[in-house]
Amino acid sequence: MSDVEVDDDPCAGSPTTNLGLRIGAIFIILVTSLFGTLFPIASKRIPVLRRAVPGVVFEFAKYFGSGVILATGFIHLLEPAADEELSEGNTISAGGCISDKWGLYPFAFGICLVSLFFTFVLHLVAFRIGTERLQEMGLSANTGGHDHPHAGGHHVHPEVASSTESSEQALEKGVAAPDSVDGASFADAQERSPLIAQILGVATLEFGVIFHSIIIGLTLAVTGSDEFNILFIVIIFHQMFEGLGLGTRLAFLNLPPKYNWVPFVSAVVYSIVTPLGMAIGLGVREGLSMSSGSASVAAGVLDSISAGILIYTATVELISHEFILNKAYLTCSWGKLWFSLTSFGFGAGIMALLGKWA
Repeated sequence: MSDVEVDDDPCAGSPTTNLGLRIGAIFIILVTSLFGTLFPIASKRIPVLRRAVPGVVFEFAKYFGSGVILATGFIHLLEPAADEELSEGNTISAGGCISDKWGLYPFAFGICLVSLFFTFVLHLVAFRIGTERLQEMGLSANTGGHDHPHAGGHHVHPEVASSTESSEQALEKGVAAPDSVDGASFADAQERSPLIAQILGVATLEFGVIFHSIIIGLTLAVTGSDEFNILFIVIIFHQMFEGLGLGTRLAFLNLPPKYNWVPFVSAVVYSIVTPLGMAIGLGVREGLSMSSGSASVAAGVLDSISAGILIYTATVELISHEFILNKAYLTCSWGKLWFSLTSFGFGAGIMALLGKWA
């Protein structure tokens, strides 16, 4: 009888088998995540690839990835947190695993709201403090098109200023920047933002997706054999597409030349998080169940926090800055505008569809 009770316990989880396949999945997800994240960075920053990759391909990847980030926040984070992990239906009195107190309020939405607001305040305060600190050091906080070498008494590295000017011209005039097949496609409004704003935006995005990726890795490692195969396939595409969204933002970090390694390292950090979560999950799989009460609460809270971060990033940093506040889209052709919007919507739609299985 005890064996039957354990099998019927909704909080006990399912036994894990196919250990060899699960170990292999670690490396498969690592490789596909690296590909998705490094592709836009390498295409933007390595001259040979920049000439080889058509501008339209890069531009599609950029907007497709932005749409992925938006859908991830709503469909892959906020929805499971609200409807599963922290929902009233998952409380003990409803046959679930978490305390009934979690059913007294829509905590997932509340945590998401706090996270979004905190992200906004953090950006605002950190930008002010960072700008003041850079000024004290005799550096300029703005490396984007409005700050030229020695302008206003602040020195900007000539190579940074030169690349910024060519990017801005490509954006506003639609002409090709030096060393590119299609300058307008390899330019981005983010490059004209103050350096502090660029760093904060990308760091916040990476922080949010890393939270989510840890949970994904743990879940995949300990999920039951019946669900593993389909979840594994979905997560391959999920992490690759999410990496594409992060990679496109990393690619446009307008850093001084000596810091060009930062986007590549950031891409590797993102790519190893899910495999690391899987390795941890496999190591403790006998004592870990993602459907247990404590695991559900932890996953729900982390997913809600990540949802707030990604929703803020997608709407403010990507949609607002890239479309609404970008002068290029006020004057570009209607074809270019609809291509960008369609790419964005396609990324969001594909990622939303993946939410049916994961």
